[in-house]
Amino acid sequence: MSVRVIVADDQEIVRTGLVMILNAQPGIEVVGEASDGVSAVELARRVRPDVCLFDIRMPGMDGISATRALAGPGVADPLAVVVITTFDLDEYVYSALRAGAKGFLLKDAGAVLLAQAVHAAADGDALIAPAVTARLLQAFAETGPSAPPAQPIDPLTDREEQVLASVARGRTNAEIAAELRITLSTVKSHIASLMTKLGVRNRVEIAMWAYETRRIHRR
Repeated sequence: MSVRVIVADDQEIVRTGLVMILNAQPGIEVVGEASDGVSAVELARRVRPDVCLFDIRMPGMDGISATRALAGPGVADPLAVVVITTFDLDEYVYSALRAGAKGFLLKDAGAVLLAQAVHAAADGDALIAPAVTARLLQAFAETGPSAPPAQPIDPLTDREEQVLASVARGRTNAEIAAELRITLSTVKSHIASLMTKLGVRNRVEIAMWAYETRRIHRR
């Protein structure tokens, strides 16, 4: 089964290019397009794609607001959203992830990374452009909410702490498995346990928690 994607971007030439790139990737099919945020939300609710790929700057409703409407904390049945933008601004990344995005890419990311982000979002993972991951999460730790971070409902095991650190450094499941010499299914089990213990919804929020609690520091 192909991953069903909708693409929203107000620039027709960019939108067309993204559609062509995605349709050329194995296992991905674009099932709809929109040129503004309002239309994108309506389309997403009607089509229920596996992944929504949204530009940030769109008329009517921007990509962050559209993401919040489809994937925000109060959404009962959230959709997977990947945000893509020309602008490498920390405030955009922070806002998009807080709104529920499962990925953040720059438009110069290339076809391979774009496809990886779509597949990751469809699988319940999150992928952030490597160029912004560490800087973004450190910035989040420095400028995020002043309230103390929530404590885990149960203490983390030593292995969970290792997986936590790897996730916070932007490692994929496969990379974590290789680094820790454990199976992919074991990595997924640890990540599921971390989400339960920390009360978070995805690996991006796991990473944010790691930075909030100062388990990861700028090198």
